[in-house]
Order: sequence, then C-alpha cells, then structure tokens
Amino acid sequence: METLRHVVVLVHLVGFAVLFGSWAVQAFGGKRQITKIMDWGLAIAGVAGLALAAPWGLADGVEMNYAKIGTKLVVLLIIGALLGIGGGRQKRGATVPPAIFWLVGILTLANAGIALLWR
Repeated sequence: METLRHVVVLVHLVGFAVLFGSWAVQAFGGKRQITKIMDWGLAIAGVAGLALAAPWGLADGVEMNYAKIGTKLVVLLIIGALLGIGGGRQKRGATVPPAIFWLVGILTLANAGIALLWR
C-alpha cells in the first residue's frame, strides 16, 4: 500500500511539473498565453492531491497534516480560478493580464514548495 501511495505522490508532482513546465514554456517563449496543457496539469495535480488527502497507506501513528492539505487546496483553487479567468479573456480575443499569468507560475511553484518543505 505504501508503494501505491508513493506512486500517487509521483503523479501529483508530475501534474505540477506539467503545469509549471507549460507555464514556463509560455513565459520564456514570449507568448504568455493560457494553454490546455496547463489545465490538464492542474487536473492531474488536483485529482492526485485529493487521492493523497485520503488517509490510506499511512504507517501506524502517522497523522494527516490537515492545515497543509487545506492550504494546498486553496492555492490549487486559486490557480484554477486564474487559469479560468485568463483562458476566458483569451477566448474573447483579449490578452491575458500579466498579473494573472505571472501569478499562475508563482502559485504553482509555491504549491510544490509547500508540498516539499512543510512538515
């Protein structure tokens, strides 16, 4: 069961890597647009994160850190909202506001940092 949990952690981190990687390609490629790959990365990270929030495969005596889980969920929802706002503006022909675009990358990196650094 522990191995399966580690696989889900890997999938969770891959989701954030897909989101951050596609954001970085846009950021440093000059277009600064919201892409479908960002949405997929967010969905992968979110589904895997929800699976990790279930108390399965933990060693005896290990307790869940619900403050960390809640914080990561709020940040994930904010990223989703920013992607939705930016994607909606983009579909109407407007450009994605720079603040929204850069916040997606910053919050994605922050969410991965929370996963690794918060104990």
